[in-house]
Amino acid sequence: MASSAVARETIVSLRHQIAKIEGRLAETFAGENGDVHLRRQDGLPQGDFLATGAERFDAALGGGFPGAGLTEIHATGMRDAGAAAGFVMGLLHLLVERTSSPLLWVGLSESFREAGYPYPPGIRFLHGIDPARLLIAQAQKLNDVLWIAEQAASIDGFAGILLETRGPSAHLDLTATRRLHRRALDAGCPLFLLRQMAVCEPTAAPFRVVITSAPAGTRHLLGKPLARSIGPPAFLVRIDKNRINPPSEFILEWNAHARAFSERAATDPVPVVPASQHRAAAAAAPGTILAFSSPAGSTPAGGQPSGEQHPAHRGHG
Repeated sequence: MASSAVARETIVSLRHQIAKIEGRLAETFAGENGDVHLRRQDGLPQGDFLATGAERFDAALGGGFPGAGLTEIHATGMRDAGAAAGFVMGLLHLLVERTSSPLLWVGLSESFREAGYPYPPGIRFLHGIDPARLLIAQAQKLNDVLWIAEQAASIDGFAGILLETRGPSAHLDLTATRRLHRRALDAGCPLFLLRQMAVCEPTAAPFRVVITSAPAGTRHLLGKPLARSIGPPAFLVRIDKNRINPPSEFILEWNAHARAFSERAATDPVPVVPASQHRAAAAAAPGTILAFSSPAGSTPAGGQPSGEQHPAHRGHG
């Protein structure tokens, strides 16, 4: 019995050491009575997560996003920068419902120039976040941005932190992300690393999701679909890195009135915006190009006109 207890303590100690090196908590820890209690595979206690309300999506994450620590949010192109930021702001809204502490959005000046500076009135309208509770900071260099985020995660005074960067960088490596992850874990604060135009690289974040704009669904009125209408903003969310379940994809919608996420059913139709009633009729299917002529009754191979120029378009010497 004594030898088994010593072996168990040795294993627990080794797991703690490995977790410390990796910048995360161990998956198990020993209680005061020697019992071993389970932790989530991302290093957080069971039940300590930020649920979006989309049940299948939350289940794929093991209950939701981590309630503390580092999470990566990616937008592969600048055209999806607004979608990725809007998705994160929905998550931050869920945080302000829990506490009265402020939020911090810190980013590179270059990111704000390309994707747009945060617009507090719009954030209030779409996500219900009081601008007085949203602090915005920017810096020219990535090292300065990382320092601000790291210091903010250390003071245990924020409900959540959004760190926005642009493009790949050698400064945002495993060492830097381990420090961010550890500081956020110790403070019990979620830190979302929003990376615009960046490839997926190794980091200490337990989760990585890639956000792409998705076509809006149909708006509903009195429980019925409203024809030719555009519904709430939609996001194609790909869980790219997950220590709990295999990678998966979901289409989530953000309801700005209910201030909640929901998953769009696969059978929900996607409306197509009709052509303007004042426009001329669509042109007929293209035929032979007038600038080139083909022998009467013949069609060149591949359905393309011949290269012979039409006499009317020849130059006159």
